[in-house]
Amino acid sequence: MWDLLLIDCHAATMAADTDLPYGVIRDAAIGVEAGRIAWIGPRSALPGDERELADEIRPLGGAWVTPGLVDCHTHLVFGGDRSGEWERRLNGATYEEIARAGGGIRSTVAATRAASEDALVESALNRLRAMTSLGATTVEVKTGYGLDLESELKCLRAAGRLAGPGGVRVVRTLLSAHAVPPEYDDNRDAYVDLITNEIIPAARGMAEAVDVFCETIGFSPGETRRVLSAAKQHGMRVKLHAEQLTDQGGAELAADYGALSADHLEHLSDDGVKAMARAGTVAVLLPGAFYFLRDTQAPPVEALRKAGVPMAVATDCNPGTSPLTSPLLAMNMACTLFRLTPEEALAGFTREGARALGLQAETGTLEAGKAADLAVWRIDGPHALAYWMGATPLAARYLAGRLQDIEGRA
Repeated sequence: MWDLLLIDCHAATMAADTDLPYGVIRDAAIGVEAGRIAWIGPRSALPGDERELADEIRPLGGAWVTPGLVDCHTHLVFGGDRSGEWERRLNGATYEEIARAGGGIRSTVAATRAASEDALVESALNRLRAMTSLGATTVEVKTGYGLDLESELKCLRAAGRLAGPGGVRVVRTLLSAHAVPPEYDDNRDAYVDLITNEIIPAARGMAEAVDVFCETIGFSPGETRRVLSAAKQHGMRVKLHAEQLTDQGGAELAADYGALSADHLEHLSDDGVKAMARAGTVAVLLPGAFYFLRDTQAPPVEALRKAGVPMAVATDCNPGTSPLTSPLLAMNMACTLFRLTPEEALAGFTREGARALGLQAETGTLEAGKAADLAVWRIDGPHALAYWMGATPLAARYLAGRLQDIEGRA
C-alpha cells in the first residue's frame, strides 16, 4: 500500500522518452511511497481499486502537476544590498565611478565578509522563499562573495542551512574564482594558489561542484584550467560561467573537463556548441542577467537546439546583474528574449535543470522511482507557466512526497 495517492489532476511529466508535448498524462494518478513516485499514469490504469491502494487519497481538483522546479544557477547567499547602485547607474553614474567609490562586487564582498553566518542565512531565506512560492524544490547556491578561506566556507555553511527551513534540496557550488579580491590586486597568481591549494581542499565535502567565472573581467582560460584541475583532483564536479561578455573559449574548456554545465553563453561560438554537444555539457541560459544588463546578443539557441545540447534555464539570482527570484518570470524571459518554446522553458527548469546539477536520476521528471518532488498548479495547461508575468499559480509543493508550506515551511 502506498503512503499517498494523488488523483483528479493532470500531469506534465517532462519525461524525455515520450512524443507527447510536456509528457502529458490527462486525468492522471500519482502514487507516492517512502518519498518516491511509486506509480504514475492515467487514473483509469491504476493497478487496483484506488480506495485500497494508499493510506491517503488526495484529490487535486483538476490541477496540473509538474516536477518541482530546479533553479540550477543562483548566488543566493550574500551580504548587503546594491539597489542604490542600480539607481545611481540609471541616473547616469558609470560602473567605473561606482566601483571607485567602493561599490560593485567589492561592496558585496565587504558586506558578506562582515555579515554573520546567521545574518546570511536569514537574508538568503527571504530570497529563497520567493522562489519556493513559485514552485522551486531544488536550488543550487554558489559562493563567490567571500573570496577568502573563512568567508567562502561561511557562505557554504549558510547555504547548507537553507535546506531545512526552506523546504528544498540545496546543491552547493564553490565559486571562489568569481573575482580577485582587493587584497590580491597586485598578485593574482597568489589568489589562484589560495583557491587551488587551500579553499578547494577545505570545501571538499561541503560543495558538490566548483565553478569559475572565465571572462576578461574574471579569470583567464589558463587560470580557469588551474582551478578546474584542482577541483577534479579533489573529486569535485565542475561548472563554468562562460562566454557571457566575450568568447574566451570557455565552453570548449568546460567540455574538455567534462563540466556539468556552461552558463550564460551569449557569445558562444560554433566550436563551443560542437564541443558541448560532444561532451554532453548542459547549456544554462540566464535571461535575467541578459535583461538586467540590457544586453543585445542572445545565446545561439537555434544552434544549441540543432546540435542537441540540453538547455536549462535559471534565475541567476544575484545582487549585481540579476536580482531575480521568480522562476516563472525567468521562463517568460527565456521565451520572449531567447525564443525558447514554453515546453523548452519548462524543461529548462525541470529535466534539464536537474541534469545541469547531475541530479537527473533523482528529480526533474515525474517518473516511477524518482523523488516525489512535485509542484501543483492552478493553470489551464503547462504552457501557462511561461505566459503569466507576476502571477502566483502555485497551489501546493511536495518535497520527497512531503507537503510543504508554499514558502518553504514543512
